Amino acid sequence: MQKLIQLFLLLLSFSLSAQELPYRLEELTAPDFAKAVEKSSKTCIIPIGVLEKHGPHLPLGTDLYMAREYALRAAEQEYTVVFPWYYFSQINEARHQPGTISYSPELIWLMLQETLDELNRNGFEKIIIVNGHGGNNAFLNFFGMAQLSEPRNYALYWFRPEDNREVNEKAEALTQKDKYDAHAGNSETSEMAAAQPTLAHIDRAGQQSGVDQDRMNKLKYVYTGIWWYASYPNHYGGDGSKANAEAGELLINETVSQLVEMIRLVKADTVVPELQKQFFNEAKDPLKTKQ
Repeated sequence: MQKLIQLFLLLLSFSLSAQELPYRLEELTAPDFAKAVEKSSKTCIIPIGVLEKHGPHLPLGTDLYMAREYALRAAEQEYTVVFPWYYFSQINEARHQPGTISYSPELIWLMLQETLDELNRNGFEKIIIVNGHGGNNAFLNFFGMAQLSEPRNYALYWFRPEDNREVNEKAEALTQKDKYDAHAGNSETSEMAAAQPTLAHIDRAGQQSGVDQDRMNKLKYVYTGIWWYASYPNHYGGDGSKANAEAGELLINETVSQLVEMIRLVKADTVVPELQKQFFNEAKDPLKTKQ
């Protein structure tokens, strides 16, 4: 009987130890880090944000807060190691606004590539980017394609959530329908009201205009890097004055639900690693690729 009790206590100890293993990378000890790599199925999330103006009412680190909020909530449901605050992002379009930290294109590329390489050197084979900053979209598309420029020992996945019309309508019913809901508008302000209520100053949202000024409306068939400034010089797109935390929770929960599903799919994925291996092998000698 005594042996059974000891066995039970030992199993309970193992169970509690596993449950208490942190998923925030910065909180792990070195021995626990090794356990976390295995427990996560060698999967890590990098939540990426930036330091930039978010209208007159939200903090500079809004994208940092929200990307990490999604990642941490998802990791609670599906164990994954979450990288610390990452703010080396593309934000040239906001250089005219106070508080913007805009690194060179070369640096943001090298920082992300070396971060991936270091995570892989430490055992991670699947890395998920959770991006909270719209200004990164073009950069991340190109960066993802550039991963094929040389063999990699990891697979990179970019989380791209989809709008849920039903959830959006419920959130709008609690707040408003925001015609220009592009940046620090109704949705983002509501989410910050839920995630960081003391930092969302909704009463200040009306101090500046977030209306699209459409200053390039006479140009057709054109793309130019000044497009965002042409539309939203205040670096504010939308109206956050009627946002609230209840709506924000709905929006956050939908994003997190999609992220949890994605993490599970990524952990089980064998297709991307196998295709990459095949691709890199064929790329060594393209003349031998079957035609």
